[in-house]
Amino acid sequence: MAHSELNLDGLTPRDHAFYGLVWAGTTLTARVDQALTRHHDLPLSWFEVMLWLSVQHEPVAPSELGARTLLSRSQVSRVADSLRARGLVERVPSPTDARSVGIALTEAGRRAFAEADATRREALAEAFDDRLDDMDIAALEAVWAKLKARPEA
Repeated sequence: MAHSELNLDGLTPRDHAFYGLVWAGTTLTARVDQALTRHHDLPLSWFEVMLWLSVQHEPVAPSELGARTLLSRSQVSRVADSLRARGLVERVPSPTDARSVGIALTEAGRRAFAEADATRREALAEAFDDRLDDMDIAALEAVWAKLKARPEA
């Protein structure tokens, strides 16, 4: 069979843009996941939960993390249990509902997150930060905001 060069020239601009989003997400996610796992034994799903917790001032309910992350509520619970076993998060009883708990980073969790975040930034430097200027980042932020917006009823 003769070698031919594969291309996506037949795609519409919208299809090409969609494929580009999928490619970028898959490629960058794999790069970060490999770096975090190699250097910190921290899967990307764990890092994502820690990322959300790192910028909160109060403990967060697992259901809220499930709604905000790319994980289901049951996945968040499993990740939280794993992080708790490593001393990186703690469960905090809700002051308003005795049946509920929130999740918060421990001091060890904050330190581990800071180290892992530095690894994430290093892993993305060549493939993302070094290639995109501030205008590119602003354009991506505008695209994400449109894609994440809830349709008006």
